[in-house]
Amino acid sequence: MLPLRCAPASICLLRLSAIGDVTHVLPVLRTLQYHWPDTSLTWIIGRTEAPLVEDVEGVELIVVDKQKGLGSLRELRRKLGGRSFDVFLHMQATWRANLYSLAVRAPIRLGFDRARARNQQWMFRNAAIDSNPRQHVLDGFLAFPGAMGLTDTILRWNLPIPPSARDFAGERMPDGTPCLVINPCSSVRIRNFRNWSVDSYTEVIDHAASRYGMRTVLTGGPSAMEKEYAEAIISNTKHPVVNLVGGTSLKQLAAVLERAAAVIAPDTGPLHIANAVGVPVIGLYATSNPERTGPYLNRDLTVNRYPDAVREEFGKDVEDLPWGQRVRNPHAMSLIGVEEVREKLDQALQRAQAKSI
Repeated sequence: MLPLRCAPASICLLRLSAIGDVTHVLPVLRTLQYHWPDTSLTWIIGRTEAPLVEDVEGVELIVVDKQKGLGSLRELRRKLGGRSFDVFLHMQATWRANLYSLAVRAPIRLGFDRARARNQQWMFRNAAIDSNPRQHVLDGFLAFPGAMGLTDTILRWNLPIPPSARDFAGERMPDGTPCLVINPCSSVRIRNFRNWSVDSYTEVIDHAASRYGMRTVLTGGPSAMEKEYAEAIISNTKHPVVNLVGGTSLKQLAAVLERAAAVIAPDTGPLHIANAVGVPVIGLYATSNPERTGPYLNRDLTVNRYPDAVREEFGKDVEDLPWGQRVRNPHAMSLIGVEEVREKLDQALQRAQAKSI
């Protein structure tokens, strides 16, 4: 069945969420478009994530509202209108995604290998990508075109950012002052434990201002927790901070990140958007493995205390645990020291300066 002998006329891929994973889909699309420019591409995506990629050229988005339950499946069937595709890429191993996959007609249904086909995804596909579970999520996604014979991958995002979003960012981050963007919080999921301390962020902000004359911009979602976190950081710092937490659309957020001299964030969606728009990203990792979910092009800038957290939590090395094992300890992020984040920031800014010469 695979690899394919010729370009298919149509491909439908399903990846509903989350923001970071949606950015990982873009190199998959660019690979497909490069090798098969005449192939029609359709992407089934969640309502929250769709605005980030709604204007990707040459791709039809079919948006589903996951909050509607079974009603969203009926709506998806209606939007598909009984169409058939040559290939279906089932790129999300959840029960909801499995349910939605039933609405897609295709003779070739490509999903994850058995090790990664969680929630019985293997029952909803008839072909699988190569088994290599200990790899970055993006590399796992690129295995989908690879399974169809497209081994020459195109590692390019080209995330569209409209002029209005760039105008928004320019008004808040005027030329002449380098900006450090910090997205201090991960999502508000229970028992996430990915957020670094307020005091630690404050020390880095003061370092960036005093040493480099940088203005810090805070970004994040609209939750009460994220807004309170931002206010705590602002009240602690000695230097002015631009607070955009809860105040941007996804496109505006991308434009803000694009204007940054550097970005600091834990394992969260904006970190991957920053990676996609090509700025230096300093990832703060202790509860998850950056070799699996780190900023793809900036893993050398990541502060990686995951091995230390794993040893403290499980008494084992990373190699002895399942790939993707998370540390659910509220103190794990305290293993990240301020000095090592400062050093990574220095490294990122020196790199950016060298490129501009």
